[in-house]
Amino acid sequence: MSLILEGFMGSGKSAVGRMLARKTGTDLIDTDAEIEKRQQKSIPEIFERSGEEAFRQMETSMLQGLLLSDVNAVISLGGGTPVREANRSYIRQLGKVIYLKASADILINRLRRGVGERPMLAGGDLETRVHELLEKRESAYLSLADEVIEVFEDDVTTVCGRIMERCGDTAGSWKDTGKS
Repeated sequence: MSLILEGFMGSGKSAVGRMLARKTGTDLIDTDAEIEKRQQKSIPEIFERSGEEAFRQMETSMLQGLLLSDVNAVISLGGGTPVREANRSYIRQLGKVIYLKASADILINRLRRGVGERPMLAGGDLETRVHELLEKRESAYLSLADEVIEVFEDDVTTVCGRIMERCGDTAGSWKDTGKS
């Protein structure tokens, strides 16, 4: 079983995932990075050339593959991955889900600082898009979460500490704590 990090873009999933994997001696699987590696294209290029639906299918295929491989890792999901109902089913089977929940203001500040190109934020005012997407995604995040970790303007170490307090500090300690 794995520890899965979900949350909105800019919530810290990738950075927290790297530190958690290092601290627990497990692998990190960043689904966005894996898709980029497999496709040999950036996510903005995939969106531009193939469209959002094709990208979402790539996410679903990746989750199916992770299930088949019986992986034990820290998995950082793309922000939109939990929106698909089928994906939620796969994610539940993979392990314990941690929702890194940040306020819209924190997310907007982080995204404004240039966390990279975000296709889902294109074509509109950043604040409006963040609020719209958060409203659409929040129920999916909450429905999956075994634990909700509030993210403030904390550093990665603090967030990791909160997760490890709630889930244990070794990879094996979360193995048997996923939803049944």
